[in-house]
Amino acid sequence: MSKILALSGSNSTTSINLKLVKHTAALVTNHTVQVLNMANLPFPMYSEDYEKENGFSNSLIEIKRDIKSATALIISVNEHNSNPSAYFKNFLDWLSRLDKNFLDGKKILLMSTSPGGRGGIGAHEVIKNLLPRFGAAAITSFSLPSFYDNFDEEKGITDTVLAEAHKKALTDFLAEI
Repeated sequence: MSKILALSGSNSTTSINLKLVKHTAALVTNHTVQVLNMANLPFPMYSEDYEKENGFSNSLIEIKRDIKSATALIISVNEHNSNPSAYFKNFLDWLSRLDKNFLDGKKILLMSTSPGGRGGIGAHEVIKNLLPRFGAAAITSFSLPSFYDNFDEEKGITDTVLAEAHKKALTDFLAEI
């Protein structure tokens, strides 16, 4: 049984990406899944001066440890103006300062969603291209457009074509582990 760490790129308490992560994590069997709620993990904006003065927070060190001990990650990245949120980019910046290869050999299911019809694909593509720089080994992708039209908190993904695409992405990801 493998350990999977699941998180969204959002620090919002009402994150739709976290809802997608929780739904996906609930579908995983035969593996242990740890879901992180990033709204509980504030990080200051990265700066070299701040790092020299204050070092690394315990939260960041613990998350890096969780990442290292996980076999794989499920990440759903949120989008602000066609890019990843400043919060998530900042999070990656801090992790890369601790260890440039903090994703060394990790398999990743990269997802995104948004209220709009593009499903956060702008941020998704940016992060998909960025994660290999930190050592990610394989990336399986899924994007859910029009979240409020295609997702129900009790039923999950309601559009049958999108639900099937999600299931395939999850199945492919789990086959890599």
